[in-house]
Amino acid sequence: MSDELLLSIEKLVYGGDGLTHADGNTVFVPYVLPGEGVRAAAKTKKKKLIWTKLVEVTSPSAERIAPGCPHFQVCGGCHYQHIPAAEQVRLKIEILRETLSRLGGVQWNGEIAAHSGAPYGYRNRAQWAVRSGMPRALGYFLPESSVILPIDTCPILSPRLLETFTLLQEMARGGKLPAGILEIEAFTDSADEKIALNVAFDKFHTPAGEIAFLFRTELPRLESLLLLDQKKDRFELSGPGFLVHEVGGFKYQVSHLSFFQVNRFLTENLLRAVTAGAKGDLALDLYSGVGFFTLPLAQTFERVVSVDANLAATRDLFANAKSAGVDAVSHNEHAEEFLKKTAERPDFVVLDPPRSGLGTAAAAALASLGAAEIVYLSCDPSTLARDLTVLTGSQRRSRGTSAQAGTETGAEEGAQNAAGATNRYEITAMDMFDLFPQTFHIETLVRLRKVA
Repeated sequence: MSDELLLSIEKLVYGGDGLTHADGNTVFVPYVLPGEGVRAAAKTKKKKLIWTKLVEVTSPSAERIAPGCPHFQVCGGCHYQHIPAAEQVRLKIEILRETLSRLGGVQWNGEIAAHSGAPYGYRNRAQWAVRSGMPRALGYFLPESSVILPIDTCPILSPRLLETFTLLQEMARGGKLPAGILEIEAFTDSADEKIALNVAFDKFHTPAGEIAFLFRTELPRLESLLLLDQKKDRFELSGPGFLVHEVGGFKYQVSHLSFFQVNRFLTENLLRAVTAGAKGDLALDLYSGVGFFTLPLAQTFERVVSVDANLAATRDLFANAKSAGVDAVSHNEHAEEFLKKTAERPDFVVLDPPRSGLGTAAAAALASLGAAEIVYLSCDPSTLARDLTVLTGSQRRSRGTSAQAGTETGAEEGAQNAAGATNRYEITAMDMFDLFPQTFHIETLVRLRKVA
């Protein structure tokens, strides 16, 4: 499709696009602001939904600013660099309210407390693809494509991570990068001093020891290196196998394959917000990872039970608990499976699921445990809406449309499963953490209290 449209943007929706209507169709346009007049070229159409490419902003918003990266609107990793940081936060809160209401029938008219940090230099972890063609180079996959866009800079990376990327890019373009690399993932410690790398190869074209020596020669801050030979499905480790993050007086060992919060400026803020005022006999930490919430909860509860399916993270949790003098009770299994069979009756539950959320059956099982308080940390408002429908007994409204319609299909399961929940909860507080500035991603903290 190549038809051009003259449009006036009505609002932003979850997924990063602006939404408007034309000739009975709902139209999505990226990199815009509400109220702007734009010229856009249609790319794809599905029924009455049209996705477009921005051609020109004919009437810019007074809020529009110059982006901070030369690759903005090309690499696809950022969506909001044309919007001031404070306005990004305001718009995300607006999008959050609308998404919860439209998809879950969840009405929250109270304050949504905003938490934000520096809008650039915040990421402590990143992954880069390696272009096999010559000259070789590191970059990001273009949206919905297998094409790798080489980049020169990425200002959302922490200083140490950006320095590491620059050195790796020089290795790639200078012909020093080992043959056979498919992708490189890098992460830093909380001090932004030490670096760990995960490097995936199609196969090792030279001995692993030689590869490790080369990386350590070129990257003086490299603390730990994990190499993967995909052909033989074999890992080779050089170094301790982890970095250490210090947050809120706690130390966390984070291994190469474990998850940790990506925004280095907001980790302590998040830790305190989740655990504030929580105390009792038993706390349940679902999707516990390396024990980010387990350790502080162990200070105020007689017992904490942690659940995570990632074996590497579970091993880190045991190490972190031992270091903190905590007796860890941890289940290495999927939270959904744990909830089906557990006999635990916690006073307090915290859960931090992946983007897919908890799921309606698991949400009903969670409600049946009867915890006095549930704290739900979500990275996707659409799946959060679905799960809150079950926990609160809300009736889901009509689905509507969204630029991220594919991520919202789970919301359709909605209210029919709410009847499976044996307890009902009400929302007592809601926070929005802007963990991913310059992107459409929204991190939401919802506190729920049992009412029935």
